[in-house]
Amino acid sequence: MRRRAADYRRRVRRRLSIWIWLFLVMFSVAGCVLIYLQHNFQDHDQNQHQHQDHNQDRLLDQNVRNIQVTQNKLNLTKEIGSADSYTRQLLEQMTLAKAYVVIAKEHNNLHLAWQLSSKIRSCQSLLSKAAMRADQITREEAEPLIISLSSLILKSQDAHYDLATTMMTMKSHIQALEERANAATVQSAFFGNLAAESLPKSLQCLNVKLLADWITNKRIKELADENNNSPRLLDNNLYHFCLFSDNLVAVSAVINSTISNADHPKQLVFHIVTNVANYASMQAWFVTNDFKGSIIEIQKVEDFTWLNASYSPVIKNFKKVDFFGYPLEGSQDLESDPKSLNRKYESLLNHLRFYIPEIYPHLEKVVFLDDDVVVQKDLTPLFSLDLHGNVNGAVETCLEAHHRLYKYLNFSNPVLSSKIDPQGCGWAFGLNVFDLVAWRNANVTGVYHYWEEQNADGNLWKLGTLPAGLLAFYGRTEPLDRRWHVLGLGFDVNIDSRLIESAAVVHFNGNMKPWLKIGIGRYKPLWQRYVNTTHLNLLACATS
Repeated sequence: MRRRAADYRRRVRRRLSIWIWLFLVMFSVAGCVLIYLQHNFQDHDQNQHQHQDHNQDRLLDQNVRNIQVTQNKLNLTKEIGSADSYTRQLLEQMTLAKAYVVIAKEHNNLHLAWQLSSKIRSCQSLLSKAAMRADQITREEAEPLIISLSSLILKSQDAHYDLATTMMTMKSHIQALEERANAATVQSAFFGNLAAESLPKSLQCLNVKLLADWITNKRIKELADENNNSPRLLDNNLYHFCLFSDNLVAVSAVINSTISNADHPKQLVFHIVTNVANYASMQAWFVTNDFKGSIIEIQKVEDFTWLNASYSPVIKNFKKVDFFGYPLEGSQDLESDPKSLNRKYESLLNHLRFYIPEIYPHLEKVVFLDDDVVVQKDLTPLFSLDLHGNVNGAVETCLEAHHRLYKYLNFSNPVLSSKIDPQGCGWAFGLNVFDLVAWRNANVTGVYHYWEEQNADGNLWKLGTLPAGLLAFYGRTEPLDRRWHVLGLGFDVNIDSRLIESAAVVHFNGNMKPWLKIGIGRYKPLWQRYVNTTHLNLLACATS
């Protein structure tokens, strides 16, 4: 039989090798084993986590119960209030023993004083241990100390330290401590006010150098005369600002900051009143510095001959004034109020704010600035504000209760209580818009004189110009937006930075002025950026 050709032969089925089959079987078995083990591990982990969570919950519950038990074990308020408490007995005996320690030392019975002090220390140690372990004091712990302290207290009484003697002695000690505390308060106020009044050595040096320039340089005097005779000083179409101060660098910072933030500095006019001691140095400074075309007038308070004792009750109360315009020491009541130690409160310059219409009879509206403010925005919009017929535009400070009128004034006086609401809102000096036409029509200066005469004996208020201002402008003050005037940078370290940034004027009221070492460092850069540190005299004084 003939064989088929190679192309037409039936293909032979090839069988897989036995080794390949064996490998596949082993691989399948291993996979099944792994799947089984993985499933068991997952179940075990889940059970373990559940067990751990259960243990944690049990521990938390146990801790809560422990805390509750601890709180139930020791409640100091109940312990001290309970008549049967050993803690209370120990505290009472310690108090009495401390009194007898003082009396024993006064009578030179040092051994008894030592014994009492030793037992007092033992009581304190026991109370501390009980507080640390958060548990009550047991009878076994307290009884020995109570017995020994009782015997020592009886021994003290037998030594004629009876209850009456103890009370008199403790009363005298309390009075002595009160006197020391009052003396420390007055001393603290004195040193604080002394620091606030003083000027750094470099600023005193600057005044001396500027005074020398004023004496030797005739051109400075000629320029000063030109400024004081400028017709712009009487132009009511310009923006007029007034400051009353004897602090050269402070006034310079106020004017620099006002001009730097003004849209049209050439339209600004500044009226400064100082005293004769600082007049020459101020003239020399403001004439020799560039203030972007604004004009600055400087006067001295001694030239106001109309401001005398026959016209002003304030001058009458000053009695005698020194070379710098301050009352002499003999005319101050240092015991009545620590503020009387600060001569600023009784400075004649500080009271000129009530005579602005007389000082500037041709002006219709002015903005009054204190010398411890810094201007951060353009202030010319203040001149277009509608005061609704009022005389004074100011920021109110009665967001807190302590700035109500009854905090500044003595309403026990019937003259005051019959005319003024004690719950009236206070406001601040430092940035004020004064309508001088309305001022003259309302005769606010006459009202001020009336209240100063009523307060001749200091019965309505003690010191300062703010209480007098609150009365003189009562019912004549228009509240301004709070952002115009932010106060407290001279004593409050926690003012919100956003409030400071949004303020048109920030006020360093308080003793910690920015030109002093005691000034608050956080706020000092706000003031320092407006000090002309490139002036030759200031550089010479800073390096000397």
